[in-house]
Parts: sequence; C-alpha cells; structure tokens
Amino acid sequence: MQSAIVRFLQYLVVERNASELTVKSYREDLTALLEYLQQVRRRIPPPDSVSMPELRAYVSALHEAQYAPSTIARRLASLRSFYRFCQREELVQVNLAKALRNPRSGRNLPHFLTTDDMERLLSAPSPDEPAGIRDRAILEVTYSGGLRVSELVGLNDSDVDFSEGVLVIRGKGRKERLALLGSYAAAALKEWLRIRILAREVEEEPEWPIFTNRYGTRLTTRSVGRMLEKYLKITGLDRRTSPHTLRHSFATHLLDRGADIRSVQELLGHKSLETTQIYTHLTTSVLLDVYEKAHPRARKERFRPE
Repeated sequence: MQSAIVRFLQYLVVERNASELTVKSYREDLTALLEYLQQVRRRIPPPDSVSMPELRAYVSALHEAQYAPSTIARRLASLRSFYRFCQREELVQVNLAKALRNPRSGRNLPHFLTTDDMERLLSAPSPDEPAGIRDRAILEVTYSGGLRVSELVGLNDSDVDFSEGVLVIRGKGRKERLALLGSYAAAALKEWLRIRILAREVEEEPEWPIFTNRYGTRLTTRSVGRMLEKYLKITGLDRRTSPHTLRHSFATHLLDRGADIRSVQELLGHKSLETTQIYTHLTTSVLLDVYEKAHPRARKERFRPE
C-alpha cells in the first residue's frame, strides 16, 4: 500500500502536473487511511486485500471522530482517485472506493464583506510609507481579480499587462487564466512597483516577484494573512475575514450587480459551475429591486404600513 501511494503521488506530479498543495492534501488523506488500517490490522495490507467492509468501517470511524462533512468528502475523493490509479496500474481489479457515498451536508454560505466594509479595508493602509503602499496594492489586486492568496504571491512582473488591464494567473493544477485589473488596482500596483525593492539574488532571476517583503524577496501567504489581521484590528471589521474573503466578496459583489454566473465562473477559474453557484446568495433587497424593475405587474411603490 505504501509503495502504491508513493507511485500515485509521483503520477500526480509528473502526469497530472498537480501543485505541491494538491499533492500534500492527497498524501495527508491517504496517510490517514494507512494509519487506520495499520491500527485495525496491525499491519499495512496491499491495496487488493482491502475489503469493502473495511473501507465502510473507515468512513464510519471518520464520522465517529466528528470530522466535518467537507473533510470526509475530500478524503473519499482522494480515496477514489487513488483506487482509480491502482485499477489502471492493475494493482486492484475493482475500484471499491467508487461505491462510497459522500456525507450529506448543507453548504455554508461563504463569509464576505459588504461594499462599504471593502472601502474601509482598502482605505486602511497608509499611503505615506512603503509597507502601506504595498499593502494597498495587495488588497486592491486581490479584490479586483478575485485571486487566491497563493495566486497573488506567485505573481511575477511578466504576468502583468497594464495596457490590457489583465493579469496572467496560475491557479489550481497550474492552469492559467486571465484576471482583470481594475483602474484602482492598476494605479495602486503601479505605485508599489515604482518604490519596490528587489533583493540582489532576485534581480538576477528571469522572473521578478511583484510583491516582496522588506528584504526584497517574495512575500509568503502567511505574511499576507498577518498583514490583513493588522488592518482588521485597525478597521474593526469582522475577525473571520481572511485573504480568501476578498475572493468571496469579489464574486458576491459581481453577482449582486447583475454579472452572469458563467462569467464569474470564468473569472474565478472554477472548473465546475456548481462551485460558483454558492455565491448566488443575493440579498433580498437586490432581488426585490430586480423584480420591481422587471415584472410587469410589480408595485411601483413598496408597501409601507401607516
């Protein structure tokens, strides 16, 4: 089983061109299965000796350990992919994991900021110091393009086209897409690039990182998270807000203002439309405004009790 998992992870890197984060997730999920089987059997069995009752017992153990439904669903997805690989490599005859069902769960609506809250956050960094100019550019670009934080810190100078107002983004699975750079984000980014410092070793590389730290080297995702925490304290905004919240806010605000869901799907880089549909939680006021403008028998004035 262990050697099969190693081969599977190599397959993800070489043939599927999977990112380091994706491989790490698969490794963690399959390691959890190994630990369970070793605990139950007192040894690690080969893939073709694992039975359906054992896999079902593993799923039951995840439920009993009170893992979140989303975590269980992810582990089952990893299990199906692994067994599909084993079947292709003739390590097993049947993909037993294919019959395992995901737990039922309602999808939680993503946390997002209102447009007023976004204005407060975007205005928080100081325009009079380099760190503030950089942070303003980070927030503006993330919100303007609906970027994941990993996509943001991975940006290089060659990924920016100011004349077209676009960014080349390398998303999950290293797939490329174009993200839009609005006028506010473009202005903030130009100001940052004007004062940015690059470390000597960075200057000698063909790809210069756009967002750097005080030492002139590429900024990390953790640094962006800490930066955001600082401005949440300053503005008093919801502490649940994370860098990914800006991506949620980007999608929500576009849909609330009439953007079609297919376009938002393309901008977010979602493979499935179902993933994008979670953002269709339009506010009642927006729906009511649309109804009153579009329905021929809608009231001209909203009812107000005397």
